[in-house]
Amino acid sequence: MADESNVRPAAPTRSWLRLKKFASRLQDWFVVQSTLVRCVVVAVAVLIPFTAIHSVMLAQKRAVLAEEVKAMAVGGGPDAGVWAFDESVPVVFGSGSVLGFLDANPVDRVTVIYEPLMWNLSERIILVQSQGQQHAYYPSDLETKIFADKAVSAPWSGRLAFIPRAELGEGALKVFERLDQRFATGRPRSADDGWRAVVSGVLSTALMLGLLTFLFMQLRGQFKSLKFIEPGQVRGSIDELVGMDDIKAEVAQIKDQYERRALYAEYGIRKPFNVMFSGPAGTGKTKLASYLAKELNLPILFHSAANLETGYVAGGANTLNRIVSMAKRRKRCIVFLDEAQDLFMKRGGRRKFDDDTANTLLAVLDGVRSKDEAEIIWIVASNFNSQSMEMDEAMLRRFQMKVDFRLPNREERLAIVRHYLAQRADKVLPGLDLSHLVGVTEGRSPADLETIVNQAGITAVQAGEMIGADTLMQAAERVLVGNVNSNTTDERERDRRIIAVHEWGHFLVDLQRERERTRDDWDRILADMKTIKISLKAIPRSNALGFVFHKQGANLLKTKGDIEHDVRVLLGGMANEELFFGEDGTTNGAHNDITRVTQLLHHAVGEMGMYRKTRLNFGALTNDGQRSSRVLDEETRGIMEAQSERLYGETKAVLAGLRPLTEHLVGRLLEAGEMSLDEALAEIRRFEASSAAPPDSRAGSGLAFRV
Repeated sequence: MADESNVRPAAPTRSWLRLKKFASRLQDWFVVQSTLVRCVVVAVAVLIPFTAIHSVMLAQKRAVLAEEVKAMAVGGGPDAGVWAFDESVPVVFGSGSVLGFLDANPVDRVTVIYEPLMWNLSERIILVQSQGQQHAYYPSDLETKIFADKAVSAPWSGRLAFIPRAELGEGALKVFERLDQRFATGRPRSADDGWRAVVSGVLSTALMLGLLTFLFMQLRGQFKSLKFIEPGQVRGSIDELVGMDDIKAEVAQIKDQYERRALYAEYGIRKPFNVMFSGPAGTGKTKLASYLAKELNLPILFHSAANLETGYVAGGANTLNRIVSMAKRRKRCIVFLDEAQDLFMKRGGRRKFDDDTANTLLAVLDGVRSKDEAEIIWIVASNFNSQSMEMDEAMLRRFQMKVDFRLPNREERLAIVRHYLAQRADKVLPGLDLSHLVGVTEGRSPADLETIVNQAGITAVQAGEMIGADTLMQAAERVLVGNVNSNTTDERERDRRIIAVHEWGHFLVDLQRERERTRDDWDRILADMKTIKISLKAIPRSNALGFVFHKQGANLLKTKGDIEHDVRVLLGGMANEELFFGEDGTTNGAHNDITRVTQLLHHAVGEMGMYRKTRLNFGALTNDGQRSSRVLDEETRGIMEAQSERLYGETKAVLAGLRPLTEHLVGRLLEAGEMSLDEALAEIRRFEASSAAPPDSRAGSGLAFRV
């Protein structure tokens, strides 16, 4: 019972919080509207209760009147029959006015036959019984009013009876049908006005419902695009961001400066809180912003800068102004604009509305602010790469704090994977070796690592097993390479053989260098080789009919020899095709390899000045000042072609000496469909051990790699 008493108050508390949340969002919507819209909303808000109260009052009044009439009709006694229409007395048309007739003649009975039209408006025929006849009159609105006033004190007031037309008998209805025909041209205007009032009321109701529907749609759209998230709604904490100690230290500085801004102001630091987050996608910029809001106990608004542009002039600027209005109302809050790389580009030369948005943001982030804006933190995040794109200097000057996000290193990737595995520890095999996974995810973001662990969990659930090292590697392959299938190449033996020859060409050129470097230390080769798997399965994502799954190199700086080795490995596929099938037998499967070779050689020759007497970056000389444009001069083109021809010849020489081994490996790969690195190395060692005369290719290969 004690537990129930503790639980029961939660329902009203949740309802109160929801009501407060709705009221806050309604205020956010209200402050961003124009003056006209605000006035219309206020008018409708006042009109709705006013009309409701008026309707209730009229309904109550009619109900009281109906009860009084009912009591009069069923009151009993000698006068009860007065409330029934006497069909025995003949009906004639009255002459003159009803008021004049009442004053000039004796009155036995006055019967008012009425038919309600709308609320207090009714149609009526007055029958005055005098000298054995009922004289029929259809009074005007003015006569009716005078008649009603006199009925209070007139001598005939005691003989007055009101009968609804619906209560008339069949014979009486026929009489009144003839009366209706007689009075058709003399009906008062109020009869027609009744129907007009009905139409007007329906139209007014329809307009009100339409306006309310419009407001509802506006509010719903506003809630979806622009809404603040309260700090209590943010899940997790900043401690969950593993491997980002340097970045979290920057955020701690932002927190300290905001919480002690008065002290900082004494040292002359009064700039607004504008923070720029920049770095690759998936590195935790959005999460860190939400955790900062939770640490500072501030509401935060998330909006994508890409959604600012509506295709209309001033569309993005108007959205920014609405955001500013909402932020001013809250005074202390965080506004987070994501994907804002376009706003950092140099202005001018683009579409007009692009510059309008950037100019508005410049004004919003300006150093001169009012008191209402002084405590608003603007965090603008982007994937902008300052090395390849030129940023707008005026925009950069608006940010007093810049936090540069980066991709995690090996130790941080290991910590991140362990963190995500710890969240499902009871479903993970103990003692996992994560070295291969950490190696293959070089250059990947924390978001990629989370996706890999989640995919491993999905695979484990479907297989009904625990998460192990093999499960993680399968997940990494699926996330990094894509879905693979063997149906595309199973029935195409010729293509499968060409692909096998091509992929072994890449692998063996890389292996030869590793064997030279390690002096045939197979344990070191297994640990250092980039290749993880060679497969004949197709990748629909890239339309590749086979692939080599490999890890990224750990070296950030590449020597001239490293670049040449990368070129040889890329050329190994086409060179092996030419050795096995002739020059006419080479395929377009090497298109991607040739493209990357061209880029590497242009970087070496055109940008690094390699193979030249001078070290100049000719790639930086363009007409528009953007380094993405690459214009080749004849000398650069000639050097690139000469080096490509030399390196291709050296690659062919290496592979020619390994042709028997390639034949053996191609056969094994065609049988298995795919081979891992340890399987490939074991197969090579078995082949060399079983050969009567070990291949002498290693002696020649040393010459092949000399420059």
